[in-house]
Amino acid sequence: MAITRLGKMLATWAVLAAAFLVVSASAESKARIVRLSEVQGTVRIDRAAGDGFDKAFINLPVIEGSRVKTGKDGRAEVEFEDGGTLRLAPDSEVDFTRLALGDDGQKLSTVQLVFGTVYADLHLKNARDKEKTGDQFLLNFAPESITMAEAAHFRVELDGAGKATVAVFKGKLSATGPSGQFEVAEKHSATIDLKNDDSAKKGAFVIVKNYEDDPSDAWDRQQTDYHDRYASAGGSGISSPYGYGMTDLNYYGNFMTVPGYGNVWQPYFIGANWSPFQDGGWAFYPGAGYMWVSGYPWGWMPYNYGNWAFAPGFGWVWQPGNWNSWNALPLVVNAPVGMKVPAAPASGYQTVMVGRGLAANPTLGASHRLTINPGSASFGVPRGSVRHLDRLAKTMDRTSRPVVVSMVPPVPATAPATGFGTSPIPTPMRGGTSTGTASPHTSSAPPPRPH
Repeated sequence: MAITRLGKMLATWAVLAAAFLVVSASAESKARIVRLSEVQGTVRIDRAAGDGFDKAFINLPVIEGSRVKTGKDGRAEVEFEDGGTLRLAPDSEVDFTRLALGDDGQKLSTVQLVFGTVYADLHLKNARDKEKTGDQFLLNFAPESITMAEAAHFRVELDGAGKATVAVFKGKLSATGPSGQFEVAEKHSATIDLKNDDSAKKGAFVIVKNYEDDPSDAWDRQQTDYHDRYASAGGSGISSPYGYGMTDLNYYGNFMTVPGYGNVWQPYFIGANWSPFQDGGWAFYPGAGYMWVSGYPWGWMPYNYGNWAFAPGFGWVWQPGNWNSWNALPLVVNAPVGMKVPAAPASGYQTVMVGRGLAANPTLGASHRLTINPGSASFGVPRGSVRHLDRLAKTMDRTSRPVVVSMVPPVPATAPATGFGTSPIPTPMRGGTSTGTASPHTSSAPPPRPH
């Protein structure tokens, strides 16, 4: 038995060592990895692996050289480390030609708009030392380019007639092209002629003190409201240099203190036999190999920083930390007996699904139905909706009777026949807040919604 335990320990340390080597190589190259944070409809991604475009899933890493393209019914959002975002409207493509770190640690991003419409909501940080440069973001479209020195929220559209329109919702930006450089102020727009037969007029721009609405503006505002509202929802108790993924943690779960494990996070609406590795997939990236990708909407930060721990009486919890490294492979401590440590495929270059894969999962993914008893309401819940927990709370407020929430997933909630496996959790996992010490209990009431 001792030999068996020793073998398991050696296997675990081998996986952790492999993850460390991958992260160290990435850190030394000053390469950056950002996140595909929203996928709706038809979205495809080229991971710079030489295989062209493939189906995109939420939480896929985006590296330098990646390309993202949406179909006529598709929308996508890419979230940067500071919580800033780049959103693609339907029928659009962007190429991430540069995602790097400068000598002073500043983030250097260059994106090429190939066609369509993109929204940028950026949170650039200025350098504290005046002799150093801060974060830099460059958006290229045809012969034109856009730069900014501070936070800004804007839209750029390339139409089929050879014209580009830049609309600034917040902040200001500078644009440069064949006709020179010009600035676009807040609540202003600029129209640029890119294909005029007269070379003297090609690239000419016209600035007006307003902008026309676009069909995707409402979606952009909804996404902006979601991030603004929950990115800094109080009480997390962690000090992270990264902002990407924090919005989803505050919305889909809660932080709490567990004796012996410290300040941890746990998702809402998980069952007693839930494991953080029963659904997801492995995606191959050149230079880094396979990376674990979670299909849960909150599944970015908990799988790339810190580690998952199994706390008796509470189940699986995420322990924040390890901010100086990026984990290509999830780190696991105190796993139950029989739990297989996540291991990447030994060979191959394609996306490999695990359990129910990346397209459907049982925890607020794809589409679920929350049924509130006794008989007060029943409504569908689209993944990523900003308002569904608010609607749930309002419904709860209308009745003084105990509220029971049951979740009917689109697929059976039984454990998959293959994958990493898990062990039963002694008691239901619920309770605790970010300001107190959690204790397991069996209340069937839903957790409090984030504020």
